[in-house]
Amino acid sequence: MKPIIDAHLDLSWNAMSYDRDQLLPVAELRRLEQKMTGPSRGRCTVSLPAMREGAIGVCLATLLCRAMPEGVLPELDKHMSDLGARTRGLIILREDLDHANQTIACAAAQGQLAYYRILQEQGHLQMIRDAKALDDAWQQWANGPSADAPIGFILSMEGCDPIIEPEHAQWWYDQGLRTACLAHYGPSAYAMGTGADGPLTEKGKQLVKEFDRLGIILDLVHTADTAVQQALDLYSRPVFVSHGNCRALVDHDRQFSDQQINQIAQRGGVFGVVLDCWMLESGYTVGKGSHETNPSLEAVADHIDHICQITGSRDHVGIGSDLDGGFGTEESPCDLDTITNLQKLAPILTDRGYSDDDINAVFFGNWLRFFRESLPST
Repeated sequence: MKPIIDAHLDLSWNAMSYDRDQLLPVAELRRLEQKMTGPSRGRCTVSLPAMREGAIGVCLATLLCRAMPEGVLPELDKHMSDLGARTRGLIILREDLDHANQTIACAAAQGQLAYYRILQEQGHLQMIRDAKALDDAWQQWANGPSADAPIGFILSMEGCDPIIEPEHAQWWYDQGLRTACLAHYGPSAYAMGTGADGPLTEKGKQLVKEFDRLGIILDLVHTADTAVQQALDLYSRPVFVSHGNCRALVDHDRQFSDQQINQIAQRGGVFGVVLDCWMLESGYTVGKGSHETNPSLEAVADHIDHICQITGSRDHVGIGSDLDGGFGTEESPCDLDTITNLQKLAPILTDRGYSDDDINAVFFGNWLRFFRESLPST
């Protein structure tokens, strides 16, 4: 069994918004939710015991809280699609995500960070702030599953709404924030996100420059095409995509074009392939499929292979599963029951001609290299 680094898991959001105790086995979480209704209830795939069983010893663990932006540029509104729209009617669009303003989103994100800190105090997690801490954490997992080593995590922010102003990034950095993307779905105070095309806002340009100064690693996931290009011009460091797939295989603005993939690879970046089925297979309709008829992990390998082919290298692709990112087994590959089954990718890649060294690069090596180079040295 190979160790794995997963570049995108919403562990705290699941605990705080779905009331899922991440210390319980997945089977127990499902049992507790069996009479609940709503997306993914009774069908979750992630918990710390499942991660341990599957040798996922290091991850990017997110803070995920959105706010309805105030006073954003009109350019961000005029391109909105239904997918990207975040309009406020009688209720907030996503009661498990959206908040009235950035101040409240910031406070909610602090609650999510508190959950990680408590799990760290209890010995279940260990925050990774620099390259040495990454190596120390990885040494405990390099040979496979561990029953007692803490799972290492790099603190990530999915959408920057909890950063109230660009100068507020320093405060978050001091608390351990090391990676962030600028938006989620629809507009944020900083950039257009998934669901439309649009630019960085003026505050967004300032925030990118502040990330560059601080060394917060820019994650380009969920960022609109125009904003991606602007961010690449403003940010001097390597960039990455925590959880994104190939537009050439599934045509959607949430995915990345071959040109963008090559641009990011040329900057030393890595792409974490994501397992949500609508991003794996063209024509997949959310809410219409079932676990039994979903595409298999072969579709994940298709995206891995495409990134390798167009970059000419195995060095720019890893795993960013996003499992339990608002979906469960109903929208996961048919041959994946829990996150433990990421291990099934190894024989699939072997059958496609990937060597053991190639698979090690995809499973952990590329992320290790990228973060060793991008995190502070001490």
